[in-house]
Amino acid sequence: MKKIGLTGGIGSGKSTIAEVFKILNIPVYNSDDRAKALMNENAELIDKISKIFGVNIYQNGELNRAELGAIVFKSPDLLQQLNTVVHPAVGADFNSWCASQNTQYVIKEAAIIYETGINKMLDGVIAVIAPDELRIKRVLKRPGMTEELIKDRMSRQLPTETLLDKANWLINNDETVLVIPQVLKVHEEILNLIQ
Repeated sequence: MKKIGLTGGIGSGKSTIAEVFKILNIPVYNSDDRAKALMNENAELIDKISKIFGVNIYQNGELNRAELGAIVFKSPDLLQQLNTVVHPAVGADFNSWCASQNTQYVIKEAAIIYETGINKMLDGVIAVIAPDELRIKRVLKRPGMTEELIKDRMSRQLPTETLLDKANWLINNDETVLVIPQVLKVHEEILNLIQ
């Protein structure tokens, strides 16, 4: 089974592209969703997070994600510490999930694939790209987002130019080109790699 990454900056439309792969019956592992779940369910991970940020980061058994986000996006050191404990847990969860799949390939959707070195454990990476202005416009529709917050998150992710150089496949999601034909082309190319 091939493991293919799906990445792109905030607001690029990774989730939309992931949905198209699901329609093609390709299982998609959403790293962000699983990380959120594991930070509330995995006892070992909860203990590690509590040691870094204090036990009050959990309230009534739930991680206070708003407070955690406010802390880590202002402190690169604390963000690095968080990533150091969360990424291995997500990696183990992904491997366990893969073992339960019966398909020619799976998709691992993650905002930061190259930044964390996950790409070295994958058979290829699809990057979803869109202009920064459009990405900001999309994300501003999400609750609690401001242009300042969005630009801060964008600054912590690889620029589009870098993704253009690194990715095996690109999907342009700038609303001027249809994405479904692009996904179908990538799908066929991945299947051809397997055969």
